[in-house]
Amino acid sequence: MPGEGGGGETDLACNVALRIAKEAGRSPREVAEVLRRRLVEVPGVGGVEIAGAGFLNVTLTRTARAELVGRVLARGRVQGRAQGEWFVSGAGGASVGLRAAEGVRAAVVVEALGRILPAGGVGGPGSAEVGEKARVEVIRPRPVEVRHESEGHGVFRESEGRDVRRERAGHGVLYEHGGHEGDVSTPTSREWRTLTARLGPDETRWVLLRAAQHDAVRLPARPVQRESNGRFRVQYAYARTCAMTRNARQLGFASEPGDVGATEGGGWEVREVREVWAAMAEYPGVVEAAARHRAPDRVARHLEVTADAWLRCHDVCPPLPVGEEKPSAVHRARLALAEAAGTVLANGLHLLGLSTPERL
Repeated sequence: MPGEGGGGETDLACNVALRIAKEAGRSPREVAEVLRRRLVEVPGVGGVEIAGAGFLNVTLTRTARAELVGRVLARGRVQGRAQGEWFVSGAGGASVGLRAAEGVRAAVVVEALGRILPAGGVGGPGSAEVGEKARVEVIRPRPVEVRHESEGHGVFRESEGRDVRRERAGHGVLYEHGGHEGDVSTPTSREWRTLTARLGPDETRWVLLRAAQHDAVRLPARPVQRESNGRFRVQYAYARTCAMTRNARQLGFASEPGDVGATEGGGWEVREVREVWAAMAEYPGVVEAAARHRAPDRVARHLEVTADAWLRCHDVCPPLPVGEEKPSAVHRARLALAEAAGTVLANGLHLLGLSTPERL
């Protein structure tokens, strides 16, 4: 887990020694010491310390951190596809059939899962149809109530009557949804039209996906373009990373992973920089967990974490020269970090079905 463990600041904190000590018949600190001796030999690991009852605090080398940025950039902005290390590859085999229980929220959740499951390695290529070899799961989030303008203050409850439609999301993932005249990606249902007329498609999807499925959804009166809106922060942060690239091009330099050269002992030791790196490192695992638990909200919340981390980092380590500064290797490295963060944000927005505006 990125961040802090056992009270110390670190790149990665690991509690595995605490989890396996009983089975191993040793104390957590003894297990941690065995693991520490092995971990320090792993390429890219700069140091390992034992903290507290047996936490392992792992510090990576600057080269390893820069290599992660380079790997993310090498994938480019190809979104929603399992590609080697970028996503955990699936084991293949039987298809997973997802069926929306009822209403617009269930349909939007299933639509997002149609992208998240293959991206997170759940299900491999297959040709099974729902009802044949596929394992069918009913996605049943807490229903949302939609008020229609033509009905004044009357509440329209999502209908339970559904004409089930079947869609193929690719990578062996099949999904069904109902209560709609068309696919959610080109929606025509009454609930969808009401919500998008009021909030727009991006805000509608975000509101319906951001809350965990067992939580109630609070529909805003209108979309809010300010920091309190997580969707706005994520799209704004992505647009800012695009602006950094455009402005750097005008100044005649491009990104190159390396040491971002911040204060306090070097770039990677600055908390704001470590937070961005940790968010990027954690992202593939978040997508895998979202697929495994059928929880698009995990992706949405992690995008907020990534966006907030990069916006803080931008203030401490601006990618563009300031004042009389000339573009240097430090600026190229900071720009690479910004572009890598933008790649993660773009990928996550795509998985949720939201747009990736390069200007806001």
